[in-house]
Amino acid sequence: MARYKGPRVRISRRFGLPIFGASKYLERRGYPPGVHGPKSARRRKVSEYGAHLIEKQKLRYQYGLLERQFRRMFEIAAKRRGNTGETLLQLLEMRLDNVVFRIGFATTRPFARQLVNHGHVRVNGRKVNIASYNVKPGDVIEVKAVVASQTIVSQSLESAQIRPVPEWISFSRDTMRAQVMRMPTRQDIQPMANEQMVVEFYSR
Repeated sequence: MARYKGPRVRISRRFGLPIFGASKYLERRGYPPGVHGPKSARRRKVSEYGAHLIEKQKLRYQYGLLERQFRRMFEIAAKRRGNTGETLLQLLEMRLDNVVFRIGFATTRPFARQLVNHGHVRVNGRKVNIASYNVKPGDVIEVKAVVASQTIVSQSLESAQIRPVPEWISFSRDTMRAQVMRMPTRQDIQPMANEQMVVEFYSR
């Protein structure tokens, strides 16, 4: 499956945000990458196009999508009724790999994608190994009932205790089963990027 395989810390330092999760390197070097070091933080003014591009890239990297996949998500959101920006966020949040990450079955989204691709996750009792699978309210997500799968997820749950499960997901740690109760709102998601600027970027 297509995915970003480049340097992650470099991307996080470029935006000054933990795009791929917390990193000691980002904390140690809180300035953009490059041979000029901290001096490169004093860059020339970013153009309007550049500002919109930055917001788009933040959101794309956060959810681990390539450009073609991300644009397709935007096109789907644009065809639906309501606020296009919030609809785009909801589509991204309801991807199976992201829901698995939000539950705590995986410590990062790339790890969540790997869990799904390797068949460790069940949706409504059926194996789903497609990371982009669109989860809907009422769907039940659980871990495959085998020792290997349970062990992997248990370790992740221990590491993810400091990260609370969102209110739109009901989760039982004892049974390792979660249910999507409703569609998330923008307040639930709290995106790292300005989604309205992403809409304006693609609407030019």
